[in-house]
Amino acid sequence: MTTNRLIKLRAELATRHIDGILISQPENRYYLSGFSGSTGYLLITANDAIFATDFRYVEQVKRESPHFTLFEIKGRLKNWASELFGGMKLEKLGFESADMTFAFHTDIQSVLQDCCPALKMVPVIGVVEKLRTIKEPGEIALIQVAADIADKAITDVTADLKPGVSELELAWQLEKTMRELGSQSLPFEIIVGAGPNGALPHAKPAADYHIKNGEPIVIDMGARYRGYSSDLTRTICIGAPDDTFKKIYGIVLKAQENAIRNITAGMSGVEADLLSREIIVAAGYDKMFGHGLGHGVGLATHDPAPHLSPLAPPDPLANGMVFSIEPGIYLPEWGGVRIEDLVTLENGKVKLLSRAKKMSL
Repeated sequence: MTTNRLIKLRAELATRHIDGILISQPENRYYLSGFSGSTGYLLITANDAIFATDFRYVEQVKRESPHFTLFEIKGRLKNWASELFGGMKLEKLGFESADMTFAFHTDIQSVLQDCCPALKMVPVIGVVEKLRTIKEPGEIALIQVAADIADKAITDVTADLKPGVSELELAWQLEKTMRELGSQSLPFEIIVGAGPNGALPHAKPAADYHIKNGEPIVIDMGARYRGYSSDLTRTICIGAPDDTFKKIYGIVLKAQENAIRNITAGMSGVEADLLSREIIVAAGYDKMFGHGLGHGVGLATHDPAPHLSPLAPPDPLANGMVFSIEPGIYLPEWGGVRIEDLVTLENGKVKLLSRAKKMSL
């Protein structure tokens, strides 16, 4: 699997007339090598695939990335970088400018000027991320497991939810349950926004806010399985919801269902976003839906692509993409409603990956 990815990467580098690339971004490193540790660099050229890391991860690289040539980092940057690049005879070396710090770039540039004066470092953005946009069947299967974990956790935890529980207690129960169901460390901090706190799309669960009957509770959560993330939002209510809840929930649900039903491959992210946005705008809440309809999900909670929003690039949606569909309405002083499902495009149509039950009013 990773070998095929290296072939695609090398083809992309050839089109850009770049001799090699230094990979430092964690998700990209994992995608290309299978290495799940936290430290190391990949040096990919037309003929070489080198994994540079220190003593702590040498054995792990041997186990997880056996198709890479291991280079053990020893001593200061000047020593190991000179040894690594000195005999490569490269002219253009790409580096991930969105990830590499200015300080590290300055240091390694100085080293290369001494040991490899003919080598020029070239900033690149999105080379590996482009490959990650279309998920392989095996990747989608892992994302499905992560989605199943989140589905079961929210179903089990909220089944007997009672008033008086704090937002923080609810968040912890959800996290604890997902970990017990097999999730790795969570891809993002769980959002629980009850009552007026739900008007904050990224509300942090509070220890001193206790959930009440009849108020909206926005829960945004995800699991991680073998590196791959899920993303799920449900808005629930303990007891009988009021008329405002019924109205807002109904609008958001209608907006989401319209997008799920009508998003197709070939459509732009702007067109996809409009499928939900036009319903919310028609209901008079256009200023209360201030974020995009969805985002890519995979090794990162917000994968680089696709984007579903009024500001999305013109790139068409395609089979194999995995993304969220999450319209919302947020009313200051009252709260919010967001409903989010994780989907993929299969045979040109949306296929749901998350299946946790939604409210029926």
